Amino acid sequence: MDASQARRDYSLTGPEGKKARERGLAAAEWYATPIPRKRLKELMKRKNGPAIRDTILWLALLAGAGVLAYFSWGTWWALPAFFVYGILYTSPGDSRWHECGHGTAFKTPWMNEAVYQFASFLVLRPATPWRWSHARHHTDTYVVGRDPEIHQPRPPVWRRILIQFAHLVGGPRDIRRMFLHAFGRMDKEEKEYIPETEYRKAFWESRVYLLVFAFVIASCVYASSLLPAMFVVLPTFYGAVLMVVFGMTQHLGLHEDVLDHRLNTRTVYMNRAFRFLYWNMNYHIEHHMFPMVPYHALPQLHEEMKADCPKPNRSTWDAFSEVIRALLKQRKDRNYTIRRELPPTARPYQYGPKPRSPEAPGEQPTTA
Repeated sequence: MDASQARRDYSLTGPEGKKARERGLAAAEWYATPIPRKRLKELMKRKNGPAIRDTILWLALLAGAGVLAYFSWGTWWALPAFFVYGILYTSPGDSRWHECGHGTAFKTPWMNEAVYQFASFLVLRPATPWRWSHARHHTDTYVVGRDPEIHQPRPPVWRRILIQFAHLVGGPRDIRRMFLHAFGRMDKEEKEYIPETEYRKAFWESRVYLLVFAFVIASCVYASSLLPAMFVVLPTFYGAVLMVVFGMTQHLGLHEDVLDHRLNTRTVYMNRAFRFLYWNMNYHIEHHMFPMVPYHALPQLHEEMKADCPKPNRSTWDAFSEVIRALLKQRKDRNYTIRRELPPTARPYQYGPKPRSPEAPGEQPTTA
């Protein structure tokens, strides 16, 4: 096999992390679109109103779907009813976990923390470990050996892609970690990014999660029915499809080991319903470049940045189909990467930590 096609070690404990540090890619300075300081401060202003409104609406829709699902149990109508309930449970749970983890959704800190803890349980992500995992993801986005949230290696593992649509990769992995945490142990990779001072908190969070699991199982046994679990825990699995689609559009098919989010992150135009479920995370270049801008200001940030960024994908389907085509090509050529042209108004891409020779706007040199 050609050495350039050899599979890399994507673990955080293998040799790639050391290589990333040697190349200056670890905890490096990333490119940022120039935005006037005053305007950026306006965009970073936190508010309670939008998040309170959206949270109430989300929980009302979830409760309504739950009532319909309950009364449809035992009929064929239960299939679409629980599908809707699962989507409303998991997709907003994922996006609310994400934004509240950044502490930007609400102005009031305890509101961010309350929704973060609640949403973390909905998507079965141990709250404290995932807070640190996501911090590393932002620090070293898609740097191999450093980022614990790389969705797929190159070439992709199609079996894992397919079963993840039912959350059968991330779900079992995190449940296993919950059991480890509950017994006072930490996963080997988690030790790479979670400070020891946070271990105790993580251990107690997982113990609470397992108590909830036990209560749900006991309820199912008492009722001689799977119905209690259909409302708590199982929706994370049967309702995961839209969450996975959204997640796959964020970075897959784009560059690894670069220091410019315009190269490794994708912004996608989505309809209003998807934007509500996803809490505007479709503006993903914008979010990665300026993670302290709240979700409700991301459309405005997009307008400020669009002259410096590649053209967004036209729709969710456009982005998802682009990802699938790229993954198919990476089966034969692991180095295949989607290359996007910049508009004439943009600054050149920043591929690495060292200054590059001046290039015409939009020109894309070959990566190392």
